[in-house]
Amino acid sequence: MFSYIKNKKNAILAGLLISSCVIFLQFTSQPDVKQLLARFDGIFYDLRLRSTLEDRGLTDQAIFIIDIDEKSLAAEGRWPWSRRKLADLVNKLAEAGVAVVAFDVLFSEPERNPADVITKHLRAVNMDIPRFLSEAKLALDADRLFSDSLSNTDTVLGLLFQDEDKLSKGQLPLSVINKPVDIDLNKLIRVSFPNYESNIDILQSQTFGSGFINSTPDEDGFIRRAALIAEYKGEFYPSLALEAARLLTFTDKIDLEIVDIGKGVKQIAGVKWGNDVIPTDAAGRVLIPFRGKRKSFPYISATDVLSGKVALNKLEGSVVFVGTSAVGLSDLRATPVELAYPGVEVHANVLEGLLHPEILPHQPDWWEAAIAIILFVLAVFCVFLFPAIGPLPLMITGTLVMVITTYANFWLWQQHHISLMLTTSLLLIFLVGFYNLALGFFKENSQKKIIKSIFDQYVPPAHIDKMLADPSSVNLDGERKEMTVLFSDIRSFTSISESLSASDLKNLLNKYFNPITKSIFDHKGTIDKYVGDMVMAFWGAPLNDPEHAQNALKAALDMLDITTRLRVEFKQAGLPEIYVGIGLNTGDMSVGDMGSEYRRAYTVLGDAVNLGARLESLTKYYGVECLVSENTKVQCPDYSFRFMDCVKVKGKSEPVTIFEPLNETQLAEVTFDEEIAAYEQAYQYYLSQDWALAKQAFIEISSTYKDRKIYQIYIDRISTLVDLPYIEDWNGVFTHTDK
Repeated sequence: MFSYIKNKKNAILAGLLISSCVIFLQFTSQPDVKQLLARFDGIFYDLRLRSTLEDRGLTDQAIFIIDIDEKSLAAEGRWPWSRRKLADLVNKLAEAGVAVVAFDVLFSEPERNPADVITKHLRAVNMDIPRFLSEAKLALDADRLFSDSLSNTDTVLGLLFQDEDKLSKGQLPLSVINKPVDIDLNKLIRVSFPNYESNIDILQSQTFGSGFINSTPDEDGFIRRAALIAEYKGEFYPSLALEAARLLTFTDKIDLEIVDIGKGVKQIAGVKWGNDVIPTDAAGRVLIPFRGKRKSFPYISATDVLSGKVALNKLEGSVVFVGTSAVGLSDLRATPVELAYPGVEVHANVLEGLLHPEILPHQPDWWEAAIAIILFVLAVFCVFLFPAIGPLPLMITGTLVMVITTYANFWLWQQHHISLMLTTSLLLIFLVGFYNLALGFFKENSQKKIIKSIFDQYVPPAHIDKMLADPSSVNLDGERKEMTVLFSDIRSFTSISESLSASDLKNLLNKYFNPITKSIFDHKGTIDKYVGDMVMAFWGAPLNDPEHAQNALKAALDMLDITTRLRVEFKQAGLPEIYVGIGLNTGDMSVGDMGSEYRRAYTVLGDAVNLGARLESLTKYYGVECLVSENTKVQCPDYSFRFMDCVKVKGKSEPVTIFEPLNETQLAEVTFDEEIAAYEQAYQYYLSQDWALAKQAFIEISSTYKDRKIYQIYIDRISTLVDLPYIEDWNGVFTHTDK
């Protein structure tokens, strides 16, 4: 264990630092941080709520929404309706035996009396006011009619508290909440407002209860919590839902549970009436126990109640909320279950939770301690385990831990209605996991760079990059495939090495090998080995190369150009001039990682490889710098070649046709076509065993092109063959006995 900690010290310390930062974020008092975390946790809260809506059971409390909907507005006229119509609505609900009627509507302005309008007009034109207008005024007073109807059943009217700095309107009712004794409001966490807007006096004086209809959105504007109480100038007032619950349970007063959280600061822990205690958060709010999307409570159109189209007996003993879902009346709220959710139904959800506290989601007093323990356990687990596993297991393990943590959080919510923050737990797992993944990536990348720097000496960098990017494309096991091999050797290297000091020889070889190696790499070749002055390279492995023969030939011709330039440089530097011989062959070869447990090499083997080495040796014999086999020539149709010979090399029984690849300088010679034509004619004489004509033809070519050794070779060979009898099936093959 101690050795593990020592080996992973940096990763563990970094993980502990990350965990400490996350824990600090969880419990910091910085408002910006708390607001940011609250927004993220709000997202998780909404996901959790929506995923468990179907599991929410229904209660036995009948709650209805009397909806001032589009249908009602079309049938009864635009809003606001006459209070006379609302009085009729309340009377019908009272006749149905509704237990409580709660209005999610504010009546802050009196309705104009027609008698007052006529009286005002008559006075303006100096006409006498008939006595019957004074008598009719009382009968035409819709506010009085509505006020009288409110006493027919337990009715709750809405209040609206204001944050704006403006004059309060109307008269607040007497508080039904027992004010805590000797409490300093400045040290009490609460929902407080500086102003209010109430109902007109004639209505407010007749109602059995009043409750505020304010919503308390979270920082992101979503309604997840509802305030049960609010404070105004030292007095506490209930919400519409809480007041409806008070009337329904025949409770006179509501008590507050106040707790001291230290340093004289107090917070609200719950509200109590009778034997029921509803836990709240510090500000007296509860999480709303949404039953579902809009209309999860039964809706009844207000016009259907007024017109008698509804069997009112089904409303007996119920609680009715009167409100609107009409878009034009702007009482739609953004909630976790729906973005346009009727505000009146929010009150219905809250009431159901108050009457059945077992369905109320809550954040218990010990939630901070629980989060601290969860974060500590996750930190220990992640910090000490993640550095020990590789990238793929780390991703799987990290994902699994996040899933388990999320599942446990959802289980507490679903089974016990406990809401715990999830953001910081997932953040800790993610950050510690991401750090270790990044650390592993950088470490692996560093190792790749080391490996690349080593193998760059043997394999083209582009090959290395492809191998690292797609390891599946590489097969280091032994396999047999068609490839092209190249052998290159410096002529007369022994005499050169004897004429130079060890230091000068090393410098000469370095100056030669550097551009030669670069050329091979530039043309996608792989260096097999260096043996003294000899270079062996191959094309077609470890990555497949469909144009291996052409790339190898390009490299060979480029190497010859490089050698030509180096001869000039070496001569100017006082070094020996160098000439090379290059042999190329294409064929089936065995390639792979070969060797013993002590030393291994990625190399090629086979007869095709040996033939490449033999062709390099024959370059000196034929007086050329490069020879290729017919297999290589066939795969390079875009290049020109000079036929050299048809030979059997040592170690092979099958004849091989060999060619000299021609560079641009040779092709540009004026007499090139004439030379090739004369050569072909002379060789045809040679194949037909017409030795006299063949010898004469080769002598004529040789006299014109004295630097071509191949023509003298044929002249000498004919001098030997002329004394031999005629050979049946003569194919012109010459057998080389030397390597």
